[in-house]
Amino acid sequence: MPDMFEPPARTTLAANADNIGDSASRLLGGDVRAVLFDLDGTLADTAPDLVAAVNKVRTDRGLPPGPYEALRLQASHGARGLIGSAFGVTPDDAAFPALRDAFLANYEAALCVQSRLFDGVPELLAALTENGIPWGIVTNKAAWLTNPLVKLIGLSETAACVVSGDTTPHSKPHPAPLLYAAECIGIAPAHIVYVGDDLRDIQAGKAAGMATIAAAYGYCGDTLAPAEWQADAVVERAGAIAPLVMSRA
Repeated sequence: MPDMFEPPARTTLAANADNIGDSASRLLGGDVRAVLFDLDGTLADTAPDLVAAVNKVRTDRGLPPGPYEALRLQASHGARGLIGSAFGVTPDDAAFPALRDAFLANYEAALCVQSRLFDGVPELLAALTENGIPWGIVTNKAAWLTNPLVKLIGLSETAACVVSGDTTPHSKPHPAPLLYAAECIGIAPAHIVYVGDDLRDIQAGKAAGMATIAAAYGYCGDTLAPAEWQADAVVERAGAIAPLVMSRA
């Protein structure tokens, strides 16, 4: 990442939040004023519908469905990751645009059939709201898919902001979407925690000057393990986030 996006040095507070319960583990010295979340793989388990959409592209072409677990790992990487895994092509290949368009059409037609919030997420969001800590969504998913999905999974009425991959000129790992979200909710980045299940989420959060939590229960890709992302904390379940961000409540 270019030097101009490097955040100030930050001490990692917790290697695994599930194993740390005292106040010393809490982020930003207990002065968390807002929490932002990635969507796919962090708040919502959308992989079943994403994998179904790309596998329909395969079966429509006379191919057997790809293995769910392998495709699930790419769910946070959108069309690029899923098409790449399912067909072994990159965006530079001539076949990619047609495969992408077919995938997106399939996904739009069945956007929220099996998708659901991860266990512990409804309780986490309710607790944040009850304690006066606004929360929002920052995703790389395009707005024409993000907005209906957020409504279908029941988050549109309570999210303080929803920032999509095309809301700003840049998407994560660039910090622009997170900085825009901070502006929307009127809270300085230094008092915000960003939670995500992809290395790009942590890079974006750090570049924006926010504390970061790696959601190891999400999709996380197939390269570096979450423990190697240099997040401020790593959680194995959504329910472990609350003790890290609500110490001032």
